[in-house]
Amino acid sequence: MLRHMAKQLSPLDRVFYALADPTRRAVLQRLSHGPAAVSELAQPFKMALPSFTQHLNILEECGLVNSEKIGRIRTYQVAPKQIKMAEQWLVEHREVWEKRFVKLKGIIANYV
Repeated sequence: MLRHMAKQLSPLDRVFYALADPTRRAVLQRLSHGPAAVSELAQPFKMALPSFTQHLNILEECGLVNSEKIGRIRTYQVAPKQIKMAEQWLVEHREVWEKRFVKLKGIIANYV
């Protein structure tokens, strides 16, 4: 699905698209502890391997993970660059939201 949307989405949008799914977030959580093979990553999920590998493909296409194939084993690991990009966006917007909440709180206090 991400392949079809790639031309329409910015890199940041692709990251948030990938993070929107709980399976993909769980995979990233597991990979935060170190690299893992596909079979190990798929083990906790009750889905067919082709369906699970679609999740891995989306994570890799948006740059959240990298994979390496040695023999018949494909291993994945976190690629922190895209995570840092999303984190930076959240930090920047958090500052704006906090300022707006402070301003709103002041407005509400004037009416109470």
